[in-house]
Amino acid sequence: MPGKLFTDSKKMKILSFWKILKSAFMGTESDYTTGSLSRSIFLLAVPMVLEMAMESIFVVVDIFFVARLGSDAISAVGLTEAIITLVYAVSIGLSMAATAMVARRVGEKKMDAACNTGVHIIAFGILLTLPISVVGIFWSDDILVLMGASKSVVETGSSYTAIMLGCNISIMLLFINNAVFRGAGDASLAMRSLWIANGLNLILDPCLIFGLGPFPELGLPGAAIATSIGRGCGVLYQFYILFNGSSRMHILSRHIQFHWSVFKRLMRVSSGAVLQYILATGSWVIMARLIAQFGSEAVAGYTIAIRVVIFTIMPAWGMANASATLVGQNLGAGKPDRAEKAVWHTAGLNLIFLMVVSVFFIFFPRPIIGFFTSDSTVIDFGVLCLRYLAYGYGFFAYGLVVAQSFNGAGDTFTPSAINLFCYWVLQLPLAWMLSTQTSLGAEGVFMAIMVTESTLAIVSIAVFRRGKWKGRVV
Repeated sequence: MPGKLFTDSKKMKILSFWKILKSAFMGTESDYTTGSLSRSIFLLAVPMVLEMAMESIFVVVDIFFVARLGSDAISAVGLTEAIITLVYAVSIGLSMAATAMVARRVGEKKMDAACNTGVHIIAFGILLTLPISVVGIFWSDDILVLMGASKSVVETGSSYTAIMLGCNISIMLLFINNAVFRGAGDASLAMRSLWIANGLNLILDPCLIFGLGPFPELGLPGAAIATSIGRGCGVLYQFYILFNGSSRMHILSRHIQFHWSVFKRLMRVSSGAVLQYILATGSWVIMARLIAQFGSEAVAGYTIAIRVVIFTIMPAWGMANASATLVGQNLGAGKPDRAEKAVWHTAGLNLIFLMVVSVFFIFFPRPIIGFFTSDSTVIDFGVLCLRYLAYGYGFFAYGLVVAQSFNGAGDTFTPSAINLFCYWVLQLPLAWMLSTQTSLGAEGVFMAIMVTESTLAIVSIAVFRRGKWKGRVV
């Protein structure tokens, strides 16, 4: 009899786990401000991690195909992405405002206000993409030259740069719309839209690059076209969900109204978030420029290593996004202690994941980088970069969750101040000194990244423990 009871109990636990997992996939409505905190984290984190996992898969597969075109093509992609990170900065900044403000309204049980907030953010994001598209389309050559690209890299990559920047509206809306879904707790919808976008990318990428079947052989521009089509379809799916009433965020005609009070809050929260990411990504643009002085092979190795790192960081980012949603909703419900517990719980899970990954990056970097290219010089640079970044993974696991939790609370200026110190006061001078004033060369840049990311995590945790973020009004 005891054995039977034990077996029955085990079966019940398994059935309960699968039921919760199904809820996470299907997006069954749940109140994340009550009940088991572990269950809430699981329901939000699973779709968010899977959402980012698909983005990770695309990032790696995309560079795998592009690598077949040579180091100039890889270098063009790396330098273009350094510029596009500025678009990401604005997109992520607005998405942080979206998550914080929508989550707070949902926690307060004010769904009409949440929908109206989403409309304001989407409209503002669309307006911001227009000048970026114009600059990207007409001055792509000049942008690559400014980034230190050689003549052959400019010839190879100018069309790619023009398409990617010209279609930046798909990047902006994909980020913002998914942030609106996440803030409302509809993490599964955000997951599906990114799976659609990147699933199409994965299919179209080799077809348009190499001319498979009926598709034309477009080379590197084909990669940009595939990405833009995939993201565009993902955005169309998002708007279909937002306007047809199949999500908690059902936008109706009454929500499409301008309210100055909402716009002011949006400007206050998003300005800090945009500044936060511009400070971070702006420094990465300069870092890419520093690496470019050591040749296209150095840029190619750096680009491959960063893509591999993103492959693992994206799921970790999903965990951090889950923490941001929980913080926003629980602060809206007047439960700051529950919000803080969610942060430390999520950060601990993130630490376990990234520490396991770091073991592979530290001890087996050569076969990982060698999977993408056979150029021994490119591999050497990639190995150095991957190892240095992996050394800081333990710190980064906590830093990523804590930074996103500040944003989820609507406290976007604290991470901005931390980024200003860590990236501009510490990282850039250190990278310049180590790479140009010593014999380290590009290795000095990689070392500076590791030191900076570790410092950023320590500072973020120390400031977060002070608890001022709990009183932020959004």
